[in-house]
Amino acid sequence: MSLARVSSSSSTSLLHSPLLLSFLRPLSSSTISSASSLRRSRTRSFPIAAAFSQGSPSPQAVREGEAMEAPRPSSRRPWKPTCLYYTQGKCTMMDDALHLEKFSHSLLMDLPVNVSATDKVKPQKLDYFLVLDLEGKVEILEFPVLMIDAQSMEFIDSFHRFVRPTAMSEQRIGEYIEGKYGKFGVDRVWHDTAIPFVEVLQEFEDWIGSHNLWKKDQGGPLNSAAFVTCGNWDLKTKVPEQCRVSKVKLPTYFMEWINLKDIYLNFYNRRATGMMTMMRELQMPIVGSHHLGIDDSKNIARVVQRMLSDGAVLQITAKRQLATGDVKFLFKNRIR
Repeated sequence: MSLARVSSSSSTSLLHSPLLLSFLRPLSSSTISSASSLRRSRTRSFPIAAAFSQGSPSPQAVREGEAMEAPRPSSRRPWKPTCLYYTQGKCTMMDDALHLEKFSHSLLMDLPVNVSATDKVKPQKLDYFLVLDLEGKVEILEFPVLMIDAQSMEFIDSFHRFVRPTAMSEQRIGEYIEGKYGKFGVDRVWHDTAIPFVEVLQEFEDWIGSHNLWKKDQGGPLNSAAFVTCGNWDLKTKVPEQCRVSKVKLPTYFMEWINLKDIYLNFYNRRATGMMTMMRELQMPIVGSHHLGIDDSKNIARVVQRMLSDGAVLQITAKRQLATGDVKFLFKNRIR
């Protein structure tokens, strides 16, 4: 959950809400996930700067035993909500002690590694996994990626952007965002930071380039890395659709991926319909808010870490043919 965006028509009633009063904080912007990106980022100020993600489960989820707030079991420090301006390189309150005390500015805190478990990790064919979990059914609204070392299981870096639709009216965008992110209270940070998909791709290519995972002048697939998604929808369906809407060619680094559902099925010999099923079966509490992309990416990355420590080998499960655009699925036993 994050800071709510309060409209003038509803401000009177909402200002008396104990929940809202408990979360209001001064906010602003600008830095980036990795140190190299930090030096390159442009500073922009915002009227509010402490938007955050938080694991506040819905009553239904608690009843089903599927979602709960999860303080880090391996850390003595209390769990903190994540500043969502920081995840996009736009928090300008890094010198504010109170802000730093209340909000996390390190995704590493949610992705600890048990050093003793690394002995069980089997050799992987790839060096890095890029965990991706898009949000947005009409157009992409959120593009989060977490970079995990395939052998050590350590969190390396992250790329996170909110995405502004280009084929929708401002009124429709407002309704869309309120319906999607208003329930989390992050509609304000979305409006403050969202950029068009074309710009997101440009910044993402700079990011993967900075990690030597891809070179724009050479094209082709990622270098010793692969996207990990929970299902085929993100890269089989949504990214190509968004590229058509945004009138850009589908980048070559999106041509292959790992569907974690297929890996899970073949490794544990049981089907998982989604991330929540995996976490429930593995007895892992959820961190943050389900259907907030950056939080879902963290939880999928935690499942990846767990599966690696259990001895799973993650390999490409789907490839798109450059000539025809058809997708070939590489596992005979797969989730359909």
